[in-house]
Amino acid sequence: MGHRAGVNTYAARTRRRARRARIALRKSGVDYFRGDGSDWLAFAGLLLMIPAIAFGTLLDPVWCAPAALVLPIVAGGLLLRPASLLGLYAAAAGALIVESVVLGPYTQGPARVTPGTVLVVAACGLFGLLIAQFRARVGVPWRRGGTMLFDLRERIRVQSALPRLPQGWHREMALRPAGGQSFSGDFVVAARTHGGRTLEVVLTDVSGKGMDAASRSLLLSGAFGGLLGSLPPDGFLPAANGYLLRQNWDEGFATSIHLVLDLDSGDYELFSAGHLPALQLHAGSGRWEEKAAEGPLLGVYDGAEFHPVKGSLHPGDVLMLFTDGLVEAADRDIAEGIDRLTGEADRCVADGFEGVAWHLIEAVAKDVNDDRALLLISRPV
Repeated sequence: MGHRAGVNTYAARTRRRARRARIALRKSGVDYFRGDGSDWLAFAGLLLMIPAIAFGTLLDPVWCAPAALVLPIVAGGLLLRPASLLGLYAAAAGALIVESVVLGPYTQGPARVTPGTVLVVAACGLFGLLIAQFRARVGVPWRRGGTMLFDLRERIRVQSALPRLPQGWHREMALRPAGGQSFSGDFVVAARTHGGRTLEVVLTDVSGKGMDAASRSLLLSGAFGGLLGSLPPDGFLPAANGYLLRQNWDEGFATSIHLVLDLDSGDYELFSAGHLPALQLHAGSGRWEEKAAEGPLLGVYDGAEFHPVKGSLHPGDVLMLFTDGLVEAADRDIAEGIDRLTGEADRCVADGFEGVAWHLIEAVAKDVNDDRALLLISRPV
C-alpha cells in the first residue's frame, strides 16, 4: 500500500509539473504572437539556422547555395527587434566569410560566394532593418498588427449591428467598402432608447473612402455611439458637429442622417447633416417619397442648426437610408441613381424586403469604387 501510494504521489507530481510547463509554454507563445513577449526564442531559432545553412552550403553548395542565408535574414526582419536583428546580421556576415574562405574564390568555379551573393544578402538585410525600425517606431509588432486590424474590423461590425426590433418590424443593413476592403468610411450606430420604445439609428458617411477614411470612421463611430441615447434627439447632431470641429482634421467633414422611430406608433423624425434624403415606400400608393431634412455638413462651422422632417411608417411601408456611393457615380447624377435604386427596390415589393439589402447594392452599385451603405426598415403587413 505504501509503495502504491508513493507511485501515485509521484505520478500526480509529474502531471502537475507537466501541466505547469504546458501552461507556461502556451502563455509564452500567446504573448509572443501578440507582440507582448520577448523575441529571444525567435532570435535563438534564427541564429541556429545560420550555421546549419552554412554547413549545408559547405557540404553541397549546388543544392544549398550561399544565397540561402537570406531566409533567416528575411524572417528576422519580420520577427525581431532592431537590436536583435543586428546580432543576426553579424552572424550571417560571419557565415559568408567562412563560406568564402572554405569554398575558395568565386572565379574558380560555380556555387561559390560571389559579389552578387553578398549584395543580395546585404540588400535583404537592409530592407529587413528598415521594416524592423518602422515597427519599433509605430510600437506595434507585425504579429500584433494583423490581430489589431482584425479586432478593429470586428469592433466596427459590432458597433454597426442593429438592435432587435419587436414583432411587426424588420430591419437590415448592408455595408460594402470601396475596393473590397474590410474597412469603410461609412458606418452605422444604433440603439433602442426610452425603455426600448424608440429606435435611434445614425448613418454617417465620412469624407474620403476605404482605408483613408477608416481610422476617422472608427473614431467617430465610437464617439457617436456614446452620444446616441445620451442626448435628446434634437441635440445629437449639434453635439456630433462640435466633436468633429474639435478634431481639427484637414479633411474633417462628414454627412449624417439620424432616424428617431417610435416603435409603438410608427411615427418618426429624420435629422440630416448634409446627407442624402431618405426614401419611404407608401404601401397604399406604391410610390416612393423623398424625406429630406435640412442641415449643413458636420464639421464645417459651429452653431449649425438641424431641422427635422417628420413622417410615419404604416403596415407595408418601407424606409431606406443610404450613402452617396450607392446612387452617385461618374457617369450619372444622384437623381438618376435614386431612380435606379427605387426601380430595383420595386421588384422586391411582391416578395417582401427581407434579405434584399445586399441584393440592392449588388444590383445598383456593385463595382463602384466608393463606400456604400444601405439601411432598410420595414413594417411587414
